[in-house]
Amino acid sequence: MKDTDLLDAVQRQTLRYFWEGAHPHCGLALDRSVPGPYGPDAVAVGGSGFGLMALLAGVARGWVEPGDFRQRLRTVLDFLEGADRFHGVFPHFLHGRTGRVIPFAPTDDGGDLVETSFLMAGLLCVREWLRLAEPADAFIPRIDALWRAVEWDWHTRGGRPALYWHWSPNNDWAMNFPIRGWNECLITYVLAAGSPTHSISADTYHQGWAEGPAFRNGRRFYGVELPLGPDWGGSLCFAHYSFLAVDPRGLHDRYADYWRQNLAHTLIHREHAIRNPGGYAGYGADCWGLTASDDDRGYHQHAPDNDVGVIAPTAALSSFPYTPAYSMQALRTFMGRLRERLWTPLGLRDAFCESRDWYAPATLAIDQGPIVVMIENHRSGLLWRLGMSCPEIRDGLARLGFRSPWLPSA
Repeated sequence: MKDTDLLDAVQRQTLRYFWEGAHPHCGLALDRSVPGPYGPDAVAVGGSGFGLMALLAGVARGWVEPGDFRQRLRTVLDFLEGADRFHGVFPHFLHGRTGRVIPFAPTDDGGDLVETSFLMAGLLCVREWLRLAEPADAFIPRIDALWRAVEWDWHTRGGRPALYWHWSPNNDWAMNFPIRGWNECLITYVLAAGSPTHSISADTYHQGWAEGPAFRNGRRFYGVELPLGPDWGGSLCFAHYSFLAVDPRGLHDRYADYWRQNLAHTLIHREHAIRNPGGYAGYGADCWGLTASDDDRGYHQHAPDNDVGVIAPTAALSSFPYTPAYSMQALRTFMGRLRERLWTPLGLRDAFCESRDWYAPATLAIDQGPIVVMIENHRSGLLWRLGMSCPEIRDGLARLGFRSPWLPSA
């Protein structure tokens, strides 16, 4: 297959996870294609935000009719407006029929600010897409109401210099987890700073996010200098989740150039597979990428310094904007010698380990969404254009001191 045909095939099949594989009642993304520990009705709030962006790519490609997408959007908004929220913040999982919270952990039965930020990024991209077609579209104020209701400032716990991940009416701040970098949560601070109703100060970003113990790095790994993050870079989703709607090209602040950061992170992962210090079967220049995914022992964060031999296709495929030639090599492996074991009606399986002959039984929303979205950003920049056309995202970036070609001061 030609490269373009192969990209079409993978995007289109993966998109089915969010279109045909969505929860039949609410239209949101199921946590996983095979029911997991949270039951068959668990819908993923963050994964649903990624799914909305993926569906926009499907509309642009002609795989989803605009009218059908609008019908799905109506179902989604009807559900979200009646679902559990805590100071405007959605939980990690919602029950797809009742809209009630499904506790993620014993004390995590309330609002999850990070998952909510992923959902809001998706909704804001949808809002900008609607505005292009009809500025007075009736769905726009409904999306705005959900967005403006998120009390980002509540999650500073009364003005502390950091955002906190969880709050519960039953357990208050028992999780006690400040969101500090470097990881997948940059988008949470950008949206919080850009909120028109409940914004945070720039000090919260600089003293909270940027003062994390694993924020600055500057050391070299496999000969590649890594500006930010834990040694060896951490899970590769750090280079994806916050950059589905935020364009990293030319994006920088006082701490880093974020294109350089994400490129370095990706190259370290590929080089790790080439050198393969663990001696795992299948690893190499054409089979690489470690991230948060299922493995044969559960769901874990995988990285070069926490490598158990499990490759997740989303890691390399969501890196297409950074390393298109290397990502294509990996894609041809996944769809070549591994196709019979990885390819499903809803896209590629979540992860695999050739050393133990293990192939995940499920696909996951949080991993399938970035595949479609980042391949589309590589091909057309669609979601970057929609995200960066959102005034609140631009305001948030500017308020935190970022520079970008999308910002007037650039």
